[in-house]
Amino acid sequence: MSHPHPELAAPAPLVDGGVRIVALGGLGEVGRNMAVIEHAGQLLVIDCGVLFPEDHHPGVDLILPDFEYIEDRLDDVQAIVLTHGHEDHIGAVPYLLRLKPDIPLVGSMLTLALVEAKLKEHRITPYTLGVKEGMRERLGVFDCEFVAVNHSIPDALAVFVRTPGGTILHTGDFKMDQLPLDRRLTDLRAFARLGEEGVDLFMTDSTNAEVPGFTTPERDIAPAIDKVFRHAERRIIVACFSSHVHRVQQVLDAAEKSGRKVAMVGRSMVRNMGIAADLGYLHVPDNVLVDVKKLDDLPDDRVVLICTGSQGEPMAALSRMANRDHRIDVGPGDTVLLASSLIPGNENAVYRVINGLMRLGANVVHKGNAKVHVSGHASAGELLYCYNIVKPRNVMPVHGEWRHLVANAALAEQTGVDRDNIVVAEDGVVVDLVDGRARIVGAVPCGYTYVDGSSVGEFDEALLKDRRILRDEGFISVIVVMDAATGKIAAGPEIQARGFAEDDEIFNQVRPKIEQALAEATGKGVTESYQLEQVMRRALGSWVGGKIRRRPMIIPVVIQA
Repeated sequence: MSHPHPELAAPAPLVDGGVRIVALGGLGEVGRNMAVIEHAGQLLVIDCGVLFPEDHHPGVDLILPDFEYIEDRLDDVQAIVLTHGHEDHIGAVPYLLRLKPDIPLVGSMLTLALVEAKLKEHRITPYTLGVKEGMRERLGVFDCEFVAVNHSIPDALAVFVRTPGGTILHTGDFKMDQLPLDRRLTDLRAFARLGEEGVDLFMTDSTNAEVPGFTTPERDIAPAIDKVFRHAERRIIVACFSSHVHRVQQVLDAAEKSGRKVAMVGRSMVRNMGIAADLGYLHVPDNVLVDVKKLDDLPDDRVVLICTGSQGEPMAALSRMANRDHRIDVGPGDTVLLASSLIPGNENAVYRVINGLMRLGANVVHKGNAKVHVSGHASAGELLYCYNIVKPRNVMPVHGEWRHLVANAALAEQTGVDRDNIVVAEDGVVVDLVDGRARIVGAVPCGYTYVDGSSVGEFDEALLKDRRILRDEGFISVIVVMDAATGKIAAGPEIQARGFAEDDEIFNQVRPKIEQALAEATGKGVTESYQLEQVMRRALGSWVGGKIRRRPMIIPVVIQA
């Protein structure tokens, strides 16, 4: 089993006839999935998604893959193949197309419709190529065949990439639900046929690799949803992903059965479900859907709201309801249904929202206390099934945190894949497929690209560190006016602090120390404002660290008068 090393060098040029694979996101994290395949000087991109920020990313809106590896080679990119329409697979497409708008987008009908709506907001008109299962398309040197897979959004595809240097089967996100709501099964016959042809590298979804057995069928949660609808006293508020068409369908069906009206809340929810309904993926029963503005005219026990915010996102509708910052006023008797799983890293935010809603008197139903959600990813039993069907020569687990990738690699080894032919890599690690063998050959720079308001990639880890210090440790400014003629203090030091429990008078203890440090510095001939500011920073920082046990951000200012 190949493991990356933190000190991997830059890779040598790709050998003639070889195939190179570089993940620019999605390995070691759940989100921002993006893989780049190279052969004969041409590139193929598979997925281009976003990662949502966590608590240690203050002020960040989105996290993108690092495009630096391909920025100088965008003319070589033959297409961006999108496996399905979730944000962690399509969300970064607008930011890549900003660099070169005419890169073709290849995907299924629903996937392209969702990404086109997103691109419209960015004023980008893409060149698209719609595909469906069973189709083959030549994209430069890459011969791509598309295979139906089942996931928590309709129209998901796996892609089989044929090149003269080797073949790659990339599953995208998938599971093997045998009773899918849309009757669209993962095409195991196609997997077997491709296995017979020969799969040199199998890139497999790892998200549920630690979960034993098989993922529960979507149909099995319908009784739990119906039960919620039967017992709810007042309004029902359902939170799920804005692209989870299957879950919204189940809620619409339950609402029709119980005689309730449904309103959708949130721009992305309204937009995506409108697209799904227009394309025939979502069946909206007659007279069930109403505008959210008309809810006040309906009795509470006849109302269902579908909104975003199932992951505790601070600006999403559900979080704002929990904080009483939304037009929907949640209260006693209301039932809130969280119809989603917990994405790793979001647990604290979700529990904060649950506690906030329960404090307001709502009954909160979630995966922890009812069977109201099933995963969209293949569990260990399904992955074993796939390895035995495909019989790949090499395996590269994708889509997951490090623990998921390692668990998936162990499953591949159990089915007989040679340990030396299993590549566990992380973002930026370069894997070459040469003569039927996959090997790690180096690494390329691959960091996080942050979206902060209107700026993209314009700030780095250093700025995030400053924000974390401001949030966690507080802020102190110290201002001194120096007499330019005598070099002595004319006014100050004036100290202002924010984020401290202590009274400002405590800083009276450090003023003499700052004055002494400045006197010693000017006595040695130091006159430049910047140098004197650093003297103040050191004197104040040393005292605060020893006395208050804090390491705040210190802004020293010296004014020469």
